[in-house]
Amino acid sequence: MTVTPTSRPPFNGGPPVCVPGTDSGQRWIFGFPGGLTAEVHTRGARLHGLWVPDRHGTPADVVLAPRDPARTADTARYFGSTVGRYANRIAHGRFSLEGEPYQLTTQENGHCLHGGADGFDTRLWEAETVHTPERTGVLLHLRSPDGDQGFPGNLDVTVSFLIGRDGELSFSYAAVTDAATPVNLTNHAYFNLEGEGAGDVLDHELTVDADRYTPVDEELIPSGDHRPVYGTAFDLRRPLRLGEAQARLGAGGGYDHNFVLSPHGGGILRRAAVLHAPATGRRMEVLTTEPGLQVYTAGQFDGSVLGKSGTPYRSGAGVALETQHFPDSPNRPGDPSTVLRPGGEYRSRTVLRFDTHR
Repeated sequence: MTVTPTSRPPFNGGPPVCVPGTDSGQRWIFGFPGGLTAEVHTRGARLHGLWVPDRHGTPADVVLAPRDPARTADTARYFGSTVGRYANRIAHGRFSLEGEPYQLTTQENGHCLHGGADGFDTRLWEAETVHTPERTGVLLHLRSPDGDQGFPGNLDVTVSFLIGRDGELSFSYAAVTDAATPVNLTNHAYFNLEGEGAGDVLDHELTVDADRYTPVDEELIPSGDHRPVYGTAFDLRRPLRLGEAQARLGAGGGYDHNFVLSPHGGGILRRAAVLHAPATGRRMEVLTTEPGLQVYTAGQFDGSVLGKSGTPYRSGAGVALETQHFPDSPNRPGDPSTVLRPGGEYRSRTVLRFDTHR
């Protein structure tokens, strides 16, 4: 592993500490001695850093982020951010709801990606802290007005980032609305369990608890019904080295696909995936209440973003494991609904559980 300037956490326990920022808003640092330490920015409700001990107890920052915070406005826009109102893609930025057509702002190939041209990742969220003997962290709040990026209804959103003494980082989302609207939130962190800036993740092993996946066209829009993973490069039900998995996938820049978790639905927290770095022993178990997992292996990274350690991020520098509903669900009646209505409450929870494994 490459030891980088971000290898030691900038905090040693106690209540969350606020470090004033500039265009990135506030920086909140929190954690427990000897365990996890996180850095969260209020600009984009963004996980900027996460220090995790390896098998020898030595911590390293395992979350990718640009050295220059201004890059989160362009090529590093989604790094670690909370994306919404709708994570993933809505084809052509169009959908109909209760007989009314809606047109969203679009960007990538004329589609709406991660909530539109000015999504939640660009906003300045309001923060409050949580600190008890067993958990510590921040709650972030945002109001998205009616018509925001074309979505109907005023939406009030809360996301919490909480670290437990048991070595877990949890993301919890809640939202209410005054008019029916699609809602699909996730965190877009990229992980490298050998340490941010340590190279690529091709020697990491990935397991995904999914027996079906969503095929997509060349613009990453769903192209048909969910298909079985059996006999395909999408069969990750047993641990598989990412380099080997991508070799099976062939040309195309790696994974950027939705996996249909087994079982899914019901709002029950259950395992979705396990990521393991044999070189450091760090293992991250992903548990979620969501029905899907978008696996993105950063095949489009081209070295134009310098990471916190000063290392250029190239193809495969990290992997994103985005717990969410399925892409383009507002236009796919057979998928689990993403519609939130007045009087209801959107709830979603994802837990990252860390340990070490030889």
